[in-house]
Amino acid sequence: MDQLLTTFNSAKGVSGAEVVCAMVMAYILCSVIATVYRWTFQGLSYSRSFVHAQVLGGMIVAMLIMAIGNNLARGLGILGTLAIVRFRTPIRDTRDMIFLFAALGIGIACGAQTYIVAILGTICISIAVILLHWSPFASRRAHDGLLRFTLPMNSPSEDTIKTVLQETCASFALIAMREAVQGDMMEYSYQIRLLDPSYQSDVIDRLHEIDDVAGANLLLQRTTVEL
Repeated sequence: MDQLLTTFNSAKGVSGAEVVCAMVMAYILCSVIATVYRWTFQGLSYSRSFVHAQVLGGMIVAMLIMAIGNNLARGLGILGTLAIVRFRTPIRDTRDMIFLFAALGIGIACGAQTYIVAILGTICISIAVILLHWSPFASRRAHDGLLRFTLPMNSPSEDTIKTVLQETCASFALIAMREAVQGDMMEYSYQIRLLDPSYQSDVIDRLHEIDDVAGANLLLQRTTVEL
């Protein structure tokens, strides 16, 4: 048995401990990437299988890199074998494709035993993903939501309402006015951008304090989602 293990180690140039270390490292780091993907997912259809594929894909690539080593013939053989397998599952979201590519890159780094590259790369990629997730970078939306309310015709409260919007919103724009309740009321529709997300309840509460205002409601949209 000892001779067999020695033969395996010398033939592959990688010890059993190194294989286990690389596979465990690939599992941990790919799990980090998969967790960041799950936290920042904003699509319409979440797939648990895709998250598992990221982790397992990284481990499989690490195994292939260790199996290839410096042997060119072995690399060409594995490449030919993989060419036979046709992966027909479509990846519709380019962001999902990038996450899968990141997991495979981590697997390559772990298989090549460049652990410092794998660890620092995972940290940097995760930080970049989180920053992009929480920032409005690349969003084309100029407003956070749609504010609607009704006022009696010729109401003196219009100036008070504008004061409330100026104190709670970074910007607001009147986009529609129409008659309601058989012409006795006017319905106003504003697009608004809040100074702070916590102000969404304050806007409604302050509008309800105005006697003439009725039916105030705020429909928010998430600025990080582009459909």
